[in-house]
Amino acid sequence: MIDQEKIEKAVKLLLEAIGEDSRREGLAETPHRIARMYEEIFGGMGDDPALPLSKTFTAANNEMIVEKNIVFYSICEHHMMPFFGRAHVAYIPDGRVVGLSKLARSIEIFAKRLQLQEQMTAQIADAIMEHLAPRGVMVMLEAEHLCMTMRGVKKPGSQTMTVVTRGIFKEDSRLRDEFFNLLRI
Repeated sequence: MIDQEKIEKAVKLLLEAIGEDSRREGLAETPHRIARMYEEIFGGMGDDPALPLSKTFTAANNEMIVEKNIVFYSICEHHMMPFFGRAHVAYIPDGRVVGLSKLARSIEIFAKRLQLQEQMTAQIADAIMEHLAPRGVMVMLEAEHLCMTMRGVKKPGSQTMTVVTRGIFKEDSRLRDEFFNLLRI
């Protein structure tokens, strides 16, 4: 899906536009390196986040399952600068659970696209609701955006937090409180 040749041409033009000599020793291979890098960091563009969530298991436990501190790296679609942080996911199964690594794989697929943190949070929650059919899901992302810390207002260390609730989490404040308390442990 990634057109490396177009990326290389674009990077060469960008280098020239900022006044660089794209042929000088330190930059001669940069367009190729960036094209390869983009293939990696945008690897989720053609991947289906449902695939990791399709491997489920029967479970008698219908209590809250929490996976926290799932590190992710993404690229903001507004400035094409990185944002990175941690995802925390809770769901209450309805007879089916998914392997824990599958939640992290699904998050990674969404992160490896041009993204907005707010959109990504909802996409994760909606995918879990659709493919696991739990009683409810809650997703929280906390991230640092380089478009805010490296440029613009230049506030290093600032964090953006987004939370999405679906199903029973939307209705029951005690479940939301339990989730937040578990994140503090």
